[in-house]
Order: sequence, then structure tokens, then C-alpha cells
Amino acid sequence: MTPRTPTQGSTREEPLLEVENLRTSFPTDRGDVTAVDGISFGVDTGEIFGIVGESGSGKSVTALSILGLAADGEVEADAIRFRGEELSTREMSAVRGGEISMIFQDPMSSLNPVMTVGEQIAEVVRHHGEVGESTGILSELRRKYVTGTSDSSRSWQRAVELLDTVGIPDPEQRANEYPHQLSGGMKQRVMIAQALAGDPSLIIADEPTTALDVTIEAQILNELFELRDEFGVSIVLITHDLAVVRETCDRVAVMYAGELMETARTETLFDEPTHPYTKGLLRSIPRVDDDREWLNAIDGTVPDPFNRPSGCPFRDRCDAAFELCSEPLDRYDATGTDHEVRCHLQHDAVDIDDGEPVVEGSLHSRLDGTETEPLDERSGVVEPGGERQ
Repeated sequence: MTPRTPTQGSTREEPLLEVENLRTSFPTDRGDVTAVDGISFGVDTGEIFGIVGESGSGKSVTALSILGLAADGEVEADAIRFRGEELSTREMSAVRGGEISMIFQDPMSSLNPVMTVGEQIAEVVRHHGEVGESTGILSELRRKYVTGTSDSSRSWQRAVELLDTVGIPDPEQRANEYPHQLSGGMKQRVMIAQALAGDPSLIIADEPTTALDVTIEAQILNELFELRDEFGVSIVLITHDLAVVRETCDRVAVMYAGELMETARTETLFDEPTHPYTKGLLRSIPRVDDDREWLNAIDGTVPDPFNRPSGCPFRDRCDAAFELCSEPLDRYDATGTDHEVRCHLQHDAVDIDDGEPVVEGSLHSRLDGTETEPLDERSGVVEPGGERQ
């Protein structure tokens, strides 16, 4: 891979990847179901950006939608930009697997069981690297099922190098083995090697440590760290594990029911959580100095996508819910730069009185059904790409 210089800190001026108002829905017998509902975020060069949330929050669908891999899904976005250029479906197909690659969630179902792991990596090298080897369909079929890739070819040698890069011992031998002959940790490393084969600038890692024991998990996370530090690769890390987020990510977005509830630098999110859902997630984590008999749990489950509540999707599970929570959500600036939260408790017209939210002034008339100013014209709302007004 070609070394790149990581960006220190988050400038938020020229993100490597920029997603604006991404929406994804799927047709079903009961009608269209929305899996991702208007999310926006950016990822800087050399940054590890985490997306965390419960199962069913829409994290994986977000990744697949960005890459144009959401099968049967209707994907809409105001913009998906890479290096400042908006990508069409055709342009995304050109960079997918090369400049932007993905580590899928389950290596056992993602790797081809009838091809050696070296063959699978070499194929990516041929299609996204400059190795001067034929990539026609007949040539690929011949390699896959008849002759295999020559050990002396540049694509095979590169595959062996990548296996060595991700820490697989005896890579020459392992390259000739099939997925079922490898341990879970080795299969995950093969997935990382395959993602690196196109010399990417951005890797989307979807639950890369799922089902691995803690020792192997730490090794895989260290591999990702080293890729970022050595090559300046940006990483979108999708996970449900807040401990992983705290140890690895520069910034993190908390996702719930297809929406981003809170986005902040990692240390800010853990030290000064703002959204009630974020606070609930953090309270559920066991601590070494914990004297609680029982961990705190968030009552209820993620809402049925066919029966989502109006306004904030978390309001039916939220202890702080009040009348304004049935209104459409806005993005508010929370504790400072680069910290956004979608919660009406942050509205300037809302005060906390004896632990209870109180709506003041003319805003209250809206809740009574009478006409008042539009929500996005009130003080405290952050317009997309703007500052708190």
C-alpha cells in the first residue's frame, strides 16, 4: 500500500467521505419500510469514525447503501461525496473495492468456500491494481476453476504479501488453503487483506470482531490501528460494542431506528453524553469500580419500522420524554464544536425544572395546536453544515 499522511484531529473542512441526508427503504408485502432515515456525516482522512447502536438500528444498511450494495433497496441522498466529488452509481462502482473497500460482518459467509484465500485476494489485486494481468471473464473463470493463479504472477505475490501484512503466519502456505481450514481470527484477517488489495483510502468495517474471543478481537483492532497509522487509511467502524468504540475511534455517531441521535468526538461522547439514548447505552456498561447489583437496562425494544412513533423514535423508551418529542427532530449543537445531538431537550425554549423538561414562551402554543413559528426557525437549531443560531 502507498503510505499517506493522517490528518491530526478533525478539521471538518474537507472530509474524505461526506454523506448528506441518506435515506434507504425496502419494498415489502406490507409496504415500504425505512431502514435509514435522513442521516448525514463526514469522515476525515486518517480518521477512525465509529457508528454504534443496537441491532436493527440501520448500521449495516448505511454501509451497504453508501457502496451501492443495498440489494432491492431504494437509496436516496442529497449527496455522497468522495474526495470532494459527488459519486454517481457508475462512479461508485468504479471506486468500490479499490479506493473504498469493505470488511463484511461474517467472513464465513463472505469468503468463497471453493476458492483458496490467496485466489480470492489475487482476484481483487488484478481488478483494482496495476499488475498487467487479464481480468476478462473467461480468464477469471479459468483461474478460479481450472488452472488457479500462477505462484509467479504479480497478483499472487501481492496476495501473499498482504497475508503477511495482516499477521498471518506462513502466508505462502495459507494462501493455498480454503476458508474452512482457517480459524475465525485468520478468516477475519483474510477479509482485511482482501479489503487492502485495492490500496484503499477508506475501509468500511462492519462488525469486524463479531464472534471472536477477546484476545483475537484485540489483535484485529490493533491491525486496524496499524493500517491507519502506517498508511493513513480512514476507517468507518460499525459496531454495537461501546468498549471497542472508546479504544479505537476518533469520533462516533450513535444510531437508533435509522437515525443518528448524537455525533461527537469519542472523549466528548463518553465524558459528556447528551442524548438520553446515549446516556442509557453508557449506563448499561459494567465498570471495574461498579457497586451496582444490577446493570441499568433500557426498557423496551427498537420500534417496529412499520409502526414508528412520530417525532423522536426513542421517545417511547425515554425516561425524559415530554410533549415536544412528538415533533420532527432537529439537529442541535450540544457541548461545543463537532458535537451534534438530535433531541428537543437541547432547544433553547426548553428548561429543566426539578428534573422535568418545561417548554417556555410561544413554543408552548404549538403543542396546544395553535399556529407558531416553524421549528427550524427557532433558536438553537443547527442547519446542515451550519452553526447553532
